Amino acid sequence: MKIVIVGAGFTGVQLAKLLINEKNQVAIIDNNEDTIRHASNQLDCTVLCADGNNLETLESVGVAKADALICVTSSDEVNMITCSLVDNVYPNILKIARVRNYAYYVNTANAQKKHSNEFGSKHRPLYGIDYMIHPDVEAADAIVKAVENGAIGNVLTFDNSQLEIARVTVNAESALDGISLKDIRTKTELKFLVAYVEKQGETSLPSGDTAINAGDTLGILAEKNDIPSILALCGSQQKPLKKVALIGAGRIGTIVAEKLLPEKNYSFTRLFTGRASQDFVIIDNNDSLAKASAVKFPNARVMCADASDENFLREEGINNFDLAICTTHNHELNMVLAAYLESIGVGQSISLVSSAQFVTIADKLGVDVAIPLRDTVVDSIMSHLRGKAVKEIHTVTNGQLEVVECEVTTNAKFEGKALKEIANPGTFLVLMIRKPGLSEYTIVDGNTKILASDRVVLISNANNTKKVLASFTGN
Repeated sequence: MKIVIVGAGFTGVQLAKLLINEKNQVAIIDNNEDTIRHASNQLDCTVLCADGNNLETLESVGVAKADALICVTSSDEVNMITCSLVDNVYPNILKIARVRNYAYYVNTANAQKKHSNEFGSKHRPLYGIDYMIHPDVEAADAIVKAVENGAIGNVLTFDNSQLEIARVTVNAESALDGISLKDIRTKTELKFLVAYVEKQGETSLPSGDTAINAGDTLGILAEKNDIPSILALCGSQQKPLKKVALIGAGRIGTIVAEKLLPEKNYSFTRLFTGRASQDFVIIDNNDSLAKASAVKFPNARVMCADASDENFLREEGINNFDLAICTTHNHELNMVLAAYLESIGVGQSISLVSSAQFVTIADKLGVDVAIPLRDTVVDSIMSHLRGKAVKEIHTVTNGQLEVVECEVTTNAKFEGKALKEIANPGTFLVLMIRKPGLSEYTIVDGNTKILASDRVVLISNANNTKKVLASFTGN
């Protein structure tokens, strides 16, 4: 593929690195000399210091023959105008824009939803943007998923499926400590699959001979209802989340509250049936944000206070809460605050962090779930770039591995083959499959046959994902 990226900040450079590693042809443009110099030192691709919203500039780096245009500058207006400009001349190019203004995002989404028939067939998408990505929405969705799955660690969920991948640490008292994966069935009858293993900072795709030891972290694919039993097997325990404190009433915190507290019923029903609304507390030290939250969520308990003040926390009983969600604009503070809250008695914590590099730090501090804001955006954009056969993609373990959901095509190399025939240990692992006409995924085994129109979920080393996907999708 040939891809033009406008904006050489963190997100643009991360996208370029991933795409270059997959042998795509990439060009990146930015009008800031320092930014573009930094990018040129990191990237082996075309790097140009110029205004990306200029059609002649875009054509000079080959946009006319590009497969996709990605606009991730710091200006929403530049991103939107650039997509619109290119759409007028080259409508067949896939156009993706990052937009941080929530009003732009919501109004565009509402307009396209209201006139879905017209935009689906009669008209081009609004502003010529095929996919509009909002960082706050992506991060809030990830936080809500973590909450709904008990905040046990980073959890990957899949549409219309009871199967999920949970990140679980093996404790010293675990029945799994000291055994190999091939012997795991002697310890339990639970049906699950180990997708990946983290040992001392190194992540790998497992085989039957992979040894499990205390301190290892496993990515376990299992049914949602079996997760508590799997946690117990690993020497942990999933505790009910009866009382939750949301710290940070800014944009992301507000979106999280909107999703957890439905507009017409502030009784926390998405998490716990019959729980009283006072179990959900919103805290922010900004008076205007606290007042706005109090108006928007009248049945939640909203307080304007410093969440790092231990006297306040103990007076209000926050130290006895089951979960703290830290979503302030200060990502480093979120990590420290989440760890501090757990140290004084809060059961579990979720912290918004800036990028995947901070996930490891947060983990070492004792934070249960760290959501990297920038990486959720990169994941979302990469999902849209994989082609129609690829439905979703998630990076795990600091981007070393990717979990991909895709549809098998008739011209795929692996079509018609059993998994034991295509096994490639250490390169990829097929986790589950959904046959046409069925609504639920099932965990695979070596005899599972891959057929056209099957929906499969696989995990692969990030550097091999493109090649592996080609064998399933024919692209």
